[in-house]
Amino acid sequence: MTNTPEQPAVLEGPGPGVASAEEADLRALFGESTTLFASLAGPAHLLETANPAFFTAVGRTSTRTGLPVGQLIPELAEQGFTALLDRVYRTGRPCTGRDARILLGESAQLREAFFDFTYEPRRDVGGNVMGVRMIGVETTQVKHAQRLTAEHRALLEQIARQAPLGEVLEGMAKAIEDLSPGVLVSVLLADDDGLHLRHGTAPGLPDFYNQAIDGIATGDGVGSCGTAAYRRQRVVVSDIATDPYWDDFRDLAERAGLAACWSTPILGCDGQLLGTFAMYHRVPRTPVEADLALAAVFADTAALAIERHHAEQARLAAEAREKAAQDDLAFLLKASTALSTDLDYAQTLQRLADLCVPALAPLCAVDVVEEGRVRRIATAAPTEHPQQLLAAHIPVYDAADDAVARVLASSLTEVARRTPTGPGPWQDLNVTGYLCVPLTDRGQTFATLTLLTTGDHMFDGHAVALAEELARRAATAARNARQYTQRAALARDLQAGLLLPELPTLPGAELATYYHPAGEGLEIGGDFYDVFPLEDGCWAFMLGDVCGRGALAATTTALVRHTVRAVASFLPDPHAVVQAVNHALIKRHGSHGTGFVTLVYGHFTSAKAGLDIELVRAGHTLPLHLTADGTRPVNSDGPLLGVLPDPLLESRRVHLAPGESLVFYTDGITEARDSADEQFDEDRLTQALTPAPQRASDILALLTTAVHAFTDGRAIDDDQAVLVLTATHPGSDT
Repeated sequence: MTNTPEQPAVLEGPGPGVASAEEADLRALFGESTTLFASLAGPAHLLETANPAFFTAVGRTSTRTGLPVGQLIPELAEQGFTALLDRVYRTGRPCTGRDARILLGESAQLREAFFDFTYEPRRDVGGNVMGVRMIGVETTQVKHAQRLTAEHRALLEQIARQAPLGEVLEGMAKAIEDLSPGVLVSVLLADDDGLHLRHGTAPGLPDFYNQAIDGIATGDGVGSCGTAAYRRQRVVVSDIATDPYWDDFRDLAERAGLAACWSTPILGCDGQLLGTFAMYHRVPRTPVEADLALAAVFADTAALAIERHHAEQARLAAEAREKAAQDDLAFLLKASTALSTDLDYAQTLQRLADLCVPALAPLCAVDVVEEGRVRRIATAAPTEHPQQLLAAHIPVYDAADDAVARVLASSLTEVARRTPTGPGPWQDLNVTGYLCVPLTDRGQTFATLTLLTTGDHMFDGHAVALAEELARRAATAARNARQYTQRAALARDLQAGLLLPELPTLPGAELATYYHPAGEGLEIGGDFYDVFPLEDGCWAFMLGDVCGRGALAATTTALVRHTVRAVASFLPDPHAVVQAVNHALIKRHGSHGTGFVTLVYGHFTSAKAGLDIELVRAGHTLPLHLTADGTRPVNSDGPLLGVLPDPLLESRRVHLAPGESLVFYTDGITEARDSADEQFDEDRLTQALTPAPQRASDILALLTTAVHAFTDGRAIDDDQAVLVLTATHPGSDT
């Protein structure tokens, strides 16, 4: 397991390996997990034992042992594998690798894989090295996920800058086909009436096939796509040759070499049918969970692109109808809408130039200052030739005889009824006057808008005022576009992945959750919650708060949630799980953040008379136990996580009788402030929930209403999250 054939990427540690007495426990643990484990003996590295995941990862169906690992997996010897094992065996020092690249298999079955791994020496009772223990986790899927995220981000950026719909859809289809070899992607677009589907894109399908299905009706049994559009739900056809939905298209599919088709409807925010997203295969195949997730993600992306396209088309149509009757105010309103539509800096300024021609002048140029130099970033003209002349001319930043240079220096508008001073294509363009307006951001001029007249047209005071107002709005739009695009998109995408997509149905319990981010949603919040089932019939829950906000907070949140979900089924109780989380936080890389975490984690089991709960609180706000007799905190001591290597944590058992509840919340609730800067605090929270309703949803509504009334709608300074767990009465509908 090496990074490259030339040089394995490993880190050496000074300590000895795990004692041989722990071998059985390790084998049992890794035999039930996706972690790779192998135990080698002697200088020849004979494979004594390994879990099934090891043989699966290296591409061996036979689980043979007793052979040297170099003989069992010969293709790894050339990649430094044997040499690395020799060094660990010889020196007695462990080695660790991160994202090591490995080529596994032979010829047609050769595949690229990535692993995190550790090689530790095995020692006998006398401390002598007797072999090597190998522990690894395959990270290939993480690499693939990173590629998928990059492609998805690129598509979102295309949509944000309003790239043509066909270009966005074709780019999406090709990205999926590159990421998933063997998949052929098709997007069909719904007519306005939703009764027919039109060709959108399908770069991998034959032209005759695309032409044949262009315009197919939506209906039950009309192939995969027609049926999915009609039913408004995913339709999976694993074998076209035998599925009745394809009776009318089977010959066509056979000609195109298609054997399976999974189609997902593309729906707008209002539920309107926008089209279908289909994934074809040339062999019969049933989708796995990853296939369905991929289809859902890109169907949503296609919906965003199509809705953005529809909105843009609608806006342009409305502008065309109103153009004849627009006055100056209407022009500015239209310009503001246009400038704020694009979230790309350069395109915003290009749109500014386009708005000015011919409404304000026949010729327009926009110049920006970057690193002490002037760059012409946008031009507009009635025909291509004058636009090329304008684009080729670059003003001189410090030239005294250049209008752009003077306006950049003075931040004052300059207008003249003559040809601009300084060199330029003025005679070729027949320029008779100019108006140069500064674009200013927080008192600093960063660009200029230059309007050029030809013939008898001249600028009057009204035109100057209109151009200055347009420049002011354009400056704001350009600044917002430059700062907002990446922050807002990243915050939305990451925050969505850190919360439950939907609430599960719980045995004997009712669940209600609430999350409200602080600010305008430009940063990822640090509050999180999760509820998931365990293998023994118990359920796990948690609610926590990460110190700070933004990408590092999101990284820590993901680390906590994924660690809990990974270890909860293998550890005996909440105390052990929280200790594992703390260990993961202590051991995280410095680049992934160093902030602490507060957490409440626990397990609950449905009982005949309510819920039995065991929980651990680590530095978090005190949960509240709501009963018919009143509301009281659940005391359980425990320090913050990610600070101490071995914190003292206390487990607390609570029984919820039917109708009783536990309320977990972050400090954004109790620290919410009113106009007098007073905090909502724990006492007000307790009073608000006394007496307590007997349904989780009613408790949550009561709590949030009280906080909102206290703050009187003021913006909050910290994220707010709430999780309510209520024991239901036997036979009640949860």
